[in-house]
Amino acid sequence: MPNFIQTVTYSTTRIDEVRALGEDLRERRMAAGDGPKPISVSVCADRDTPNRYTTVIEFASYEDAMANSGHPATAEFAQQMGKLCDGPPSFVNLDVLDQNRY
Repeated sequence: MPNFIQTVTYSTTRIDEVRALGEDLRERRMAAGDGPKPISVSVCADRDTPNRYTTVIEFASYEDAMANSGHPATAEFAQQMGKLCDGPPSFVNLDVLDQNRY
């Protein structure tokens, strides 16, 4: 179960490129096998606002999330993603208190 979730909300008309960039990051991190990685990543489209997206990233811990954020590949991803967005993304850091699966 994740103990920490980070959300990243952003606007872009280039979502396919953002998704491809994210998949490239995932493949490189899995191949390298270095450092903490997310448990899961979900890219979600806002049904009510065209070209607005939220990525939900689940981590085992806050510490894992911060280590992942500090990884050079993550920094490179963030820089490239920023170029694909219509403005700066917003981040929310969430401690998981309860999680129920139905």
